[in-house]
Amino acid sequence: MIPFRNIAVFFHVARIQSVTGAAEHLNITSSAVSQQLRSLEEHLGTTLVVKSGRALRLTEAGEHYFDLISEDIEHIIKVTDQIKGTKTLTRINIRATPTIATKWLLPRLSEFLSFHPDLEVRLDGSNEPTDFSRERVDIEIRHGTGRWPGLYVQPLITEHFLPVCSPTLALPNSLSPNDFKDYRLIHSVKAQVQWRHWFASIGSKRDVFSGGLYFDRSHMSVDAAALGLGIALESNLMMESELTTGQLIIPSTVTPKMPVCTQWIVCPNQSLRLPHVRRFVEWIQDKASQWSDQNDAQLFS
Repeated sequence: MIPFRNIAVFFHVARIQSVTGAAEHLNITSSAVSQQLRSLEEHLGTTLVVKSGRALRLTEAGEHYFDLISEDIEHIIKVTDQIKGTKTLTRINIRATPTIATKWLLPRLSEFLSFHPDLEVRLDGSNEPTDFSRERVDIEIRHGTGRWPGLYVQPLITEHFLPVCSPTLALPNSLSPNDFKDYRLIHSVKAQVQWRHWFASIGSKRDVFSGGLYFDRSHMSVDAAALGLGIALESNLMMESELTTGQLIIPSTVTPKMPVCTQWIVCPNQSLRLPHVRRFVEWIQDKASQWSDQNDAQLFS
């Protein structure tokens, strides 16, 4: 007899990557989940999951088995709900930094929802990196350097860091780098490109001017610049709307190319086997490619 119940339990454990999380989802105890996992492993004659420190990891056999059954089980869940007369909604849990979520992702999210009405999206705005073994997050847009071993990691977009300010403060292309000493500089303290990097890129040996405003969130720096509080150095990814509407302009007579990626698509490798995760990854990569082509042409044409 095929142990369908045990297979379903394994599917949820592999998808959530947590015995506790699967137990909560299935409304059973963690010990019951562990027992059914062991029963399935005995039935198959192989180990499917192992503990790696405090985390749970699929074995090679477990990854292969999950790959073979995941689409069929999701289809069975959907068809079962349809027979019951309920509308199936698969939830995708996305985590992103508050700035990228607000400034770039939200304006595009309606398109994804219209393309995929069967998906329910939960967007969690946080700067804290996800512990995928303990948190129910399918995919994360993570700020950093891209070095996170053991996970699927792909760059989202190549950005350019530019000096910007309100048009009430200065005119476009009107200030030499030396003129910046007469203006308040706005700093994003967690940004990977700082004012000292920008001055170095244009060959200036001048120290970054003292004083100014310091923020630990990029969206606050962007908003402060739009309010006329000074000149900010920010990613064009984070201030797309403000540049497009003219709330921000580039006052500098020089705009050196400073390509860098600070936002990355991150998730466990096995999550890419889930259709709804693959759909989101493919969609956001397409949006990012379109954005890059359009913005590079506008900035450096």
